[in-house]
Amino acid sequence: MTDQKFDIIVYGASSFVGQIMTRYMHEQFADGSISWAIAGRSKGKLETLSKDIGLSDIEILVADASDESALKMMCERGKVVISTVGPYALYGDTLVKVCAESGTHYCDLTGEPQWIRKMQDRYESVAQKTGALIVHCCGFDSIPSDLGVHFLQQHALKKFGQTCSQINMRVAKLKGGASGGTIASIINMVKEAAGDAELRRQLKDPYSLCPPDHSFSARQRDVKMAYDEEYDSWIAPFVMAAINTRVVHRSNAMTGNNYGTDFLYEEAMVTGKDGRGKRMARATAWGMNAFMVGLAIPPVRWLLENHILPKPGEGPSEKEQLEGEYDLRFFGKTSAGDKIKCRVTGDRDPGYGSTAKMLAQAAACLAQDVPEGAVGGFWTPASILGDKLIERLREHAGLTFDLE
Repeated sequence: MTDQKFDIIVYGASSFVGQIMTRYMHEQFADGSISWAIAGRSKGKLETLSKDIGLSDIEILVADASDESALKMMCERGKVVISTVGPYALYGDTLVKVCAESGTHYCDLTGEPQWIRKMQDRYESVAQKTGALIVHCCGFDSIPSDLGVHFLQQHALKKFGQTCSQINMRVAKLKGGASGGTIASIINMVKEAAGDAELRRQLKDPYSLCPPDHSFSARQRDVKMAYDEEYDSWIAPFVMAAINTRVVHRSNAMTGNNYGTDFLYEEAMVTGKDGRGKRMARATAWGMNAFMVGLAIPPVRWLLENHILPKPGEGPSEKEQLEGEYDLRFFGKTSAGDKIKCRVTGDRDPGYGSTAKMLAQAAACLAQDVPEGAVGGFWTPASILGDKLIERLREHAGLTFDLE
């Protein structure tokens, strides 16, 4: 057993989302199509998880997030490593370094653009030399957005002979419990930005995750509150747009500017077309702004962290996960004025139930479906996994991708 090479190693298997994903993988890959192991820093917690789920034939690997030697030994055993250990800006550096240096493929569910940019700057050239494929944002942020745009663009190209020059994504429905891990990541990002002017500038740049030589300069709209004539509804800011839009633009860059150098993309939440919708849009826009301002003020941040907001490791109940869902609509328009629409839905709460399935299938795709001759480096779900991942998500993860 000590020499076995696994297709996938789940690092952080005893975390909240890691447990959900481990149960899913136990059900999904019971036929032996994927060989996998669980890993983390606490052998006791991993053994308890293994016993609770019944993982009698799944090996346990132990490695702390700060122990580079142990992480190297772990990566030598796996083709792909999934990491659920966040906030990644606090705990994720060493594992990405080790994967890049060892040629081990890697995926995670981070939504932290400042950390992703730092990892790209440090380890892109290393991963290119070793062949390691590093794919961040393989959860709700940002697979539905990234693959939704990819799906719509593929069909626009077939139907009109050109891709859309503009796509707007609208969140029609979003039901799920609050994510303590996401909140912790946002809090850490605000802390970092408070004392770093360059980081604040970077966080305002919609192309901050694109390669340094990107040629994009189109002014992207920062959605506040507005009436959307296409959807016939008031719209408000969507909290995940900050990471999703950047991932979509990197996908464009990584596929040879396939969407065009002047491609426009935005995301917003639908609140309704009547007066109530307008009031809700205003309240959402105001609330998001107040929340970010509050996090920047130390005493208010302390109060929110310790008495109001969910903490890492906390999340929705199993019932809430099962009852959760989301419905995203994509509206595309070509430079010639042709229009096309599609819809992406998920059958679980976005932050945990659906994210766990998406992350597991992204890892399986990295293990078995990567195009021959793929060059190492930092990729996005759409740019390296594309149609193969859409196929897996449709068949095994409860997502739909449909033209309207």
